[in-house]
Amino acid sequence: MVAPLGAVLSLMTVQTIETDRMGAIRRVLAYTVRNWRTETPRVAMVAGAITLATLADVFIPFFAGRLVDALTTESARPDAMRQALEALAAMAVLGLLFVGLRHLAWASVVPMTLRIMSRVGGRTFARVQHFSSDWHAGSFSGSTVRQITRGMWSLDLLHDVLLLALLPSVVVLIGTVALLTAQWPLMGLVMGLGAVLYVSATVWLSVAYVAPASRLSNKLDTRVGGVLADALGCNAVVKAFGAEAREEERLSDALRDWRRQTARTWMRHTWAGTAQVAVLWAIRVAIALAALHLWRTGAASAGDVAYLLTTYFVVHGYLRDIGMHVNNLQRSVNEMEELVDLERGTPGIRDAEGAQPLVVRDGAIRFEAVRFHYGGHDTPLYEDFTVAIPGGQRVGLVGPSGSGKTTFVKLIQRLHDVNGGRILIDGQDVSRVTQGSLRRQIAIVPQESVLFHRTLRDNIAYARPDASREEIERAARLASADRFIEQLPQGYDTMVGERGVKLSGGERQRVALARAFLADAPILVLDEATSALDSESERLIQLAMERLMRGRTSLVIAHRLSTVRELDRILVFDRGRIAEDGSHAELMAREDGLYRRLNRHDGLGIR
Repeated sequence: MVAPLGAVLSLMTVQTIETDRMGAIRRVLAYTVRNWRTETPRVAMVAGAITLATLADVFIPFFAGRLVDALTTESARPDAMRQALEALAAMAVLGLLFVGLRHLAWASVVPMTLRIMSRVGGRTFARVQHFSSDWHAGSFSGSTVRQITRGMWSLDLLHDVLLLALLPSVVVLIGTVALLTAQWPLMGLVMGLGAVLYVSATVWLSVAYVAPASRLSNKLDTRVGGVLADALGCNAVVKAFGAEAREEERLSDALRDWRRQTARTWMRHTWAGTAQVAVLWAIRVAIALAALHLWRTGAASAGDVAYLLTTYFVVHGYLRDIGMHVNNLQRSVNEMEELVDLERGTPGIRDAEGAQPLVVRDGAIRFEAVRFHYGGHDTPLYEDFTVAIPGGQRVGLVGPSGSGKTTFVKLIQRLHDVNGGRILIDGQDVSRVTQGSLRRQIAIVPQESVLFHRTLRDNIAYARPDASREEIERAARLASADRFIEQLPQGYDTMVGERGVKLSGGERQRVALARAFLADAPILVLDEATSALDSESERLIQLAMERLMRGRTSLVIAHRLSTVRELDRILVFDRGRIAEDGSHAELMAREDGLYRRLNRHDGLGIR
């Protein structure tokens, strides 16, 4: 029973792989045709021009045969010369048509491809940006970038293959076989069977033999990109632990797997090419034998034989290239597959149908019987969770790690959807308003401020791109960032480096505060913005935070409880529920309270 069962399982695996492979080809080709619909006139021009150019190429051998017949005729010399010149003139006209139409096709495909590549890159980037926070947390940004850029460039190759290579090859084969069959059915049969044999062998070798190895090579190539991006993006950590050799070894392992699989892929390409060349030589011999047979039996003249051989040389060139084109087609399908899958991905959070912009008057926040659990977790973090925060109130969120503080803020931003209940801002359900309008009403200063590799001016103005120079500089002053910025050689035009690495932690935090000042949002979230800073930076940022919280609904996630003592209210989280709620003094008055115990552990003493 073992052997039959193993055979069945192997067959099922092969069938699954084959189905998946054909599904990928269908998805990519359907995706390509959808993109072509946005450029229908240009696609029609390219296809029409290359088809006419190819037909001109098909008829050139016919007049070459007429030229040979004219030179070998037994009729008067002047008449023979006239016939030869007429044939030559026809060849010249067809040649000019071929060159001109071919140029038109190639020149037309350039702007079309660039427009489609631009749209695809922009559309995929937009799609990926709207994927959930969990998706981004679990993905290598370097790998995603590689998938998008590689997929964009594969479009260029795919257009060339489908429109400028395979289409003319099909026209040549059909046109040539039709012409030969009309004159010599035997020759048409030999040419047709040879072409079918060669194309079938080429497609099978590409799809069933080369493609599986190529697909795995692409995945390992993506992995190499991810390893590189991960190490370079965390270079400061690598240096801090003297781990350069360790990261080089990690990359070496990834490159070793990539090299081994890529060598296997390239060798499969080599063997497939050798098999294709062997089939072409067999077809060449068969054509030559058939032409000699026709000449020997008087069914073809010397000019006809020249026509047949010249025709085959033209067809041979197209057939030989078909192998390369099919391989390129399969390669571009493999490289586009990941991009197509990205674009087919579903954003984690969608705007509800008919969603309206959020209008904030007071900034009041209310959780009503909220139930929430993270994907893959059976036990809810929040169950029947209810709390109300009046507009303008300054609220501290404290509690042990994993108690639900950060989730509370993420749900308000609608980075996750609740599983039950609802969240209201000024009476408006956050799930029924547009995400963009919701998040523009919430200014966030994270614990670790990440900046773009742009100028300080651009980073501060990210909250309001239309802000004037005076507004940007005022926000910097309010955030106590103006002094260090003005001391820089290029001031506000200083590039901060990737993720802001050219600035200290305190400087990055002040830039993030300036950004929040400029946003001027009615709801503010501060995620322990003074952690891990020197005393001078902490003092400056504390003063800036106090200015920033005035008149706003403020949520302060606190890991060091000294930052929440002066707030209006403190919510103490414990395992997804609010264990205590009150001011600092009220909570400290509870002898066995969690907040009092956390204060003791925080080293503040009991006050």
